[in-house]
Amino acid sequence: MNPLYLGRPALKLDQACLTFHNQLPTGVDVLYTSDYCYKCLYQPLVSVLNGPQNASVVVSTVLTLTLRLQPMGRNTTLCRSKAKPVTGSSQFLIETAKKRHQLCSLLVAALLLALIGLLCVVAPYLYRRRCTTKLIKTICREGPQHAMDDETQGCGDEVNSTQPKPTRLRSLDTFRGLSLTIMVFVNYGGGGYWIFEHAPWNGLTVADLVMPWFVFIIGTSVVLAFTSMQKKGVSRRQLIRKLTWRTVVLILIGFCFMNYSPKDGLCSILVLAENPWSPPASGIHLLHTVPDDRWWDPVQDVVLYWPEWIFIILLEALWLCLTFLLPVPNCPTGYLGAGGIGDNGLYPNCTGGAAGYIDKWLLGENIYHWPTCKAMYRTTQPFDPEGVLGTINSIVMGFMGMQAGKIILFYRKNDVSVLSRFLVWAILLGNSAAILSKCTRDEGFIPVNKNLWSLSYITCMGCFSFLLLGVMYFIMDIKGWWGGQPFIYPGMNSIFVYVGHSLLGSYFPFSWEMRFVDSHWEKLFQSLWATSLWVLIAYLLYRKKFFLKI
Repeated sequence: MNPLYLGRPALKLDQACLTFHNQLPTGVDVLYTSDYCYKCLYQPLVSVLNGPQNASVVVSTVLTLTLRLQPMGRNTTLCRSKAKPVTGSSQFLIETAKKRHQLCSLLVAALLLALIGLLCVVAPYLYRRRCTTKLIKTICREGPQHAMDDETQGCGDEVNSTQPKPTRLRSLDTFRGLSLTIMVFVNYGGGGYWIFEHAPWNGLTVADLVMPWFVFIIGTSVVLAFTSMQKKGVSRRQLIRKLTWRTVVLILIGFCFMNYSPKDGLCSILVLAENPWSPPASGIHLLHTVPDDRWWDPVQDVVLYWPEWIFIILLEALWLCLTFLLPVPNCPTGYLGAGGIGDNGLYPNCTGGAAGYIDKWLLGENIYHWPTCKAMYRTTQPFDPEGVLGTINSIVMGFMGMQAGKIILFYRKNDVSVLSRFLVWAILLGNSAAILSKCTRDEGFIPVNKNLWSLSYITCMGCFSFLLLGVMYFIMDIKGWWGGQPFIYPGMNSIFVYVGHSLLGSYFPFSWEMRFVDSHWEKLFQSLWATSLWVLIAYLLYRKKFFLKI
């Protein structure tokens, strides 16, 4: 077969025209499989009659394809080749649809955002430096001061280094806001780039990072919030009442928007059931005081909460036993694949293994019918990526966040201890993820998989969470180099922003009917525009001191 370009059909975003010219005396079948699809069966792409004949087909340029040519009606391979979106091959020629420039828009947007981010960091710093002059100090003292829960500082506040640390962590609000901003951007389409879509099955994309980060932050926030309320004298009965109300409201939100789950309610139950001893370094006394000079003082943030650890270990053991030991009809025990055409098509109806089976057993067939694996793996079974087994590991993810909160409470007077413990947890969790996945996408003992909320997935995300929170804690709460702008604003109004963008996301001015569908420029602009609008709305609400809380 020799390539012959016969003209390009109308191509859409991230598509290419693949043209074949057959000079063989027999017809040829062209089959394909995606390199991202694990052990997938080859699928028919196009047939070319005996030569000289031509055939063209439009394919996606998002992922690399492997093509196989065989005589028509026979299962004999003539050749195999990788199909990449560039010109040149002995068997075929690919003409891309603006492929050369598809990353240009993303690069330009990234540079602009980096410049804006730099201005957000440098401008307040220069302003504070300017405030050191006597004239500006006088103006600041005479002008109106705006403060709210220690979240803002007037000019010259840095001069007094003896002031206590603010009671609210900027790093935590900023981490929450960063996660929420990326989530909103992804929900608005992410500019049409595949890295902002969920992975088809195993592996990670940017879209797979934000939800576990958010769950981690929930755990940290619950520990800090409950400790603060107990310090103010709030009774356990009042805490239970508040917890019940918040859980009910979040369940209703979850029913309405499908993706906002009341995991903080489960974390709060763990806090209420915890050991009554209080961390001495925090200055908070719940019921009793921990005796001093114990051998376990260096790890008191773990030892004091041994009932919680036992519960979490049993919970994770339950996940492992159900995942790898539960018999699933017509499926291999311990199966973690997508089914469909994956694994050489041996288990077409086994999507998710035990996780999918348990959901269908408890909830019936009326569950999510469009999992991310459906298009690539040609699956026919419904599968819920937020199912029962996934909820178990999401609770474990929230518990990791609770551990971060306990570290902050116990060692906040010693910043080195906080950061070193964050680093130790990140190393332990990162090594665990590497061992479980064997540092591969598909060949590990337990692959990193957001659809299953696999053990390697939550340990990997826990590693990232401790690292990110540690870096932000150092930059913002210790050094004060950055105030968290602009992410701190949606981070302090997360429920409002999430619910608002879910309700109004499809309406103008957040979205509109696009005209240039063959380019990433307009899709990327729309996604960034809508996300920026919600950040701006959060900033205006911050200035008005309006915060939607439950």
